[in-house]
Order: sequence, then structure tokens, then C-alpha cells
Amino acid sequence: MLDLRIDGARLLRATGEPAAGALGVQDGCLVVDCDGHGAKRVVRGDGFLLAPGIIDIHGDAFERQIMPRPGVHFDMRLALADTDRQLVANGITTAFHGVTYSWEPGLRGRENCLALLDALESMRSRLAADNQFHLRFETFNLDGAADVTEWLDSNRIGILAFNDHAQEIAAHVDTPKKVADYAHRTGLDVPEFKELVERVVARADEVPAMTASLAEHARAHGIAMLSHDDPDPETRASYRALGCLVAEFPETEDTARAARQAGDDVVMGAPNVVRGGSQRSAVGAADLVVQGLCDVLASDYYYPAQLQAAFRLVREGSLTLPDAWALIAVNAAHAAGLTDRGVLQDGKRADLVLIDDRDITLPRVAATYVEGATAFLGDDMLLAA
Repeated sequence: MLDLRIDGARLLRATGEPAAGALGVQDGCLVVDCDGHGAKRVVRGDGFLLAPGIIDIHGDAFERQIMPRPGVHFDMRLALADTDRQLVANGITTAFHGVTYSWEPGLRGRENCLALLDALESMRSRLAADNQFHLRFETFNLDGAADVTEWLDSNRIGILAFNDHAQEIAAHVDTPKKVADYAHRTGLDVPEFKELVERVVARADEVPAMTASLAEHARAHGIAMLSHDDPDPETRASYRALGCLVAEFPETEDTARAARQAGDDVVMGAPNVVRGGSQRSAVGAADLVVQGLCDVLASDYYYPAQLQAAFRLVREGSLTLPDAWALIAVNAAHAAGLTDRGVLQDGKRADLVLIDDRDITLPRVAATYVEGATAFLGDDMLLAA
């Protein structure tokens, strides 16, 4: 007997238009085409869309739960619990939290990074979604390399991303407003921050060897690696040579094209699609999608964006619904190195989202299931029949 059967929903397969059917769950895994099978619990799908749970390969909106206002901090566990509620309410069943470990002190420094990692591990069994750790490592953080090596060797990291913002920051240290903003983020005054930047960039020659060493450890443990904000094809090629096969937020169309031509996955921000463009005038994610140069859409800084972006691409005729959903499900699973989720197939994880899409301009999550367990329920009509 099945643990759960969902009847009457339109099943979103990998290809073709959604079609009515029954979907079952047994021991946390999917049983497809199970019409007539007995079940301990039956849910009425009532014509809603039933899709694989959304996989968020990069989201950092949780930072607003930790520090909702500058200088105002809340307990990490409380922040993660609140974030988890937001995830499942938006259909996100697997979330890789992008946590920056920088040479800068403050919100993105070592103390905060380690505290968040510890809190996530202590809370994981109490959270509804599959919450994973996506380490955004600043490559000029040479003093932090030993920490990252240890975390990789002890399997504490789900995804490793390489960031390089030091040189960009160094280029703006004489711009009063920018340097003041940077300094405020760290808790340092402006002269102290300038001195820190000078010390950091002076060690540029040590960065390539350290990055290569971390990449070697990540490869040895089968950890997916991303490079963040690649400015040009040459930078992307240098990371690819290290086994870093995902380009996250490439800054130009040429960079994204070079990545795709080499077989790399390209990740862009879903808010970019929802808003109709980049917040900082970078390449448009929707344009890359239409050209076949974007494989994955991440929530980036706004958890509702993935669901809304997929439907916007469909409304505008850019993609079919299965292809649009692949950007936030099976393709994201592939980029993250996950083979057990992202598609409605027998034996896959029963991570599911039931969507009321009667108003295609504002689709709404009616229910979310993680390994078959109810993680979010937004409609009384979906209570067990």
C-alpha cells in the first residue's frame, strides 16, 4: 500500500503538456502511474499542477532573517527556521544557502560563516526542506583556505563557489560613497578598511595555487564547483580547467556562450527574469534563456522568484512549461550533482509542489511535499480525503 496518493492533478512530466493522472509515494520515493493503488492517505489535486519540487542552487535571502536591519542581529537558528518556512511556501524543496566566507570581517567573515554552518547542521533534522550549505569562498581569503579544506574533507559543504570581489573593491577604495558602504558592512572605519584591502590584494600571486588546491579537494569529494560573476570567457576557461563546471551569473553574453559551448552549466538569477532585467545592468537572464545559454535559474535574493520566473517565460512564449520548469528543477539538480530528484520518475525523491495556476500571471503554491511528507499546506481542500 502506498503512503500517499495524489489524485486529479495535472502531472508535469519532462516533456509534453501536463496531463491528469495519479502519483504515489512509497518510503519517500515516487511511484508514477499508480491509479487504483491503495494508499494510507489520499489528496485531491483538483486540477492543480503537480510538479517536481523546486531546487534552489543559490539563495542568500536568509541574510535578511539574520540581519533585517543594519546592525540588528537575530539568532541563527531562528533565522533558519523562518527561512525554511519561506522556502516550502514557495515550492522550494532543496535549497543551497549561499554563505560568503570573505577576507572581510562582519556579516561575511569567518565567525559568521562558521556560526551559520554550525546552526544549519544542528537544525537540519528540524527543517522541512533539504537545506544545504553553498560556500561562496572569496579567493583572496588566503587565511581561510585551511578552514575550507577541513570542511571539504569532512563533507560539510554541498557546493563550493569561487568568488573574486577583492580587486573590484580595490578599484573603488578612492570612491567615497562606495568605500564607506564597504567599510560599514565590515564594521571597520574607512582608513582601517583601506589598509585591509591593501594587505589583501598584495597577496594576489598566492591566489592561483590556493584556488587549485581547494578545487582538487572538492573534486576528490565529488563536490560541485561554481565560479561566480565570470567577467570574460578567459576567466571561465581558467575555472573549467580546475574542474569547476558551472558558471554562476556570467557577466556577459560572450562568457555565457563560451561556457555553454564547452558544456558547462550556466546559472542566472530568477529575479532578473521576473523583473525584466538585471538590477545592475548586467546581461539579461531571459535573453540568455531564449538563446539557449542559461540552464538554471536560482532564487538569488528573492525566494518567490523561481516559480514566478518559470511561468513568466511560459506566458511570454519563450519556453514550454516542461522546459521552463527544468530550469528550476532537473537542470538545477544536475548542476548541483544531485541525481535523485528534479523529475517525476519512479524511484526519485518524492519532492513535489502542487500549484494553483488558474491565474497564470500569479501562480500560487497550494502544497509542498518533501520526501512525501507535507511540508506546506495552503488549501483546506487538499486535506486527506
